[in-house]
Amino acid sequence: SWEMGLSGTLTFPQLLFPGMMKKDGLYPSSTSFRLYVDQLNRARFFKMLAFGGSASYDYQSSATSHHSITPFKLTYNLLQSTTHEFDSITKDNKALKLSLENQFVPAMGYTYTYDDSPITSRRNHLWWQASVTQAGLVLDGIYALAGKKFNKEDKELLGNPFAQFIKGTAEIRYNYALGHKQYLVGRLMAGAIYSYGNARTSPYNEQFYIGGANSIRAFTIRSIGPGRYYQNSDNNKYAYIDRTGDLKFEANLEYRFPILGDLHGATFLDSGNIWLIREDKQRPGGQLKWGRFLKDLALDA
Repeated sequence: SWEMGLSGTLTFPQLLFPGMMKKDGLYPSSTSFRLYVDQLNRARFFKMLAFGGSASYDYQSSATSHHSITPFKLTYNLLQSTTHEFDSITKDNKALKLSLENQFVPAMGYTYTYDDSPITSRRNHLWWQASVTQAGLVLDGIYALAGKKFNKEDKELLGNPFAQFIKGTAEIRYNYALGHKQYLVGRLMAGAIYSYGNARTSPYNEQFYIGGANSIRAFTIRSIGPGRYYQNSDNNKYAYIDRTGDLKFEANLEYRFPILGDLHGATFLDSGNIWLIREDKQRPGGQLKWGRFLKDLALDA
């Protein structure tokens, strides 16, 4: 399995708007235009090509607050080829098939980031980020003006379906200084994606997954969830392929300390999981149920 991509970005060191130009203020700002292509190959299963472009504005309103606005982003996901083994999987798993179909993803989004690390007078530092992305709203509005129902399925753009979803994520980190080169660092992250209208399943590359070196560190990528769903990879070699979800929660607590010179160590505790919003009979136990949240969490130390 492999993935490779190529992107080109043109950035102006100021905010550009149609017909006007806003000069830099006290803090840096920029306007970026980006084109990109990404090739994904899942050994024994499928090859997918994703390409598109975006325009975004970035600016700081203060020393600690950063804003990123993406009024336009368009991606096209093209499923180039599949294997017989993969076709047999998607025949039984309709949700997986829908998430990988050829489709446009017309999106817009906003991200706010707070970071007080530039304030050197503070002993402890806080970082948090909140982001919201919406796909298909403008196109759906055009269809509504044409007299079609807002939640009508199978709407198309240039002969292909387009995704409709709303996605939000939030992450907070706190760095507490205990003493000489000793820190207690906490992190919480949560995310949710809800698809509607054209499809009840969000695009595969927009769904959440968990595990890996920057997540729940005792588990490999895509080896947890959703929920309490589990299939032994010895009996099911493709079990990892649909271990994605609509909801995500991660929590990390880490004590960092010096050992010898520039060699440092850390003791950590990680916890988290992903879940489904809607029930999927192909992944029993994957839906988040009331009162089962704590029991579903994976844990490592």
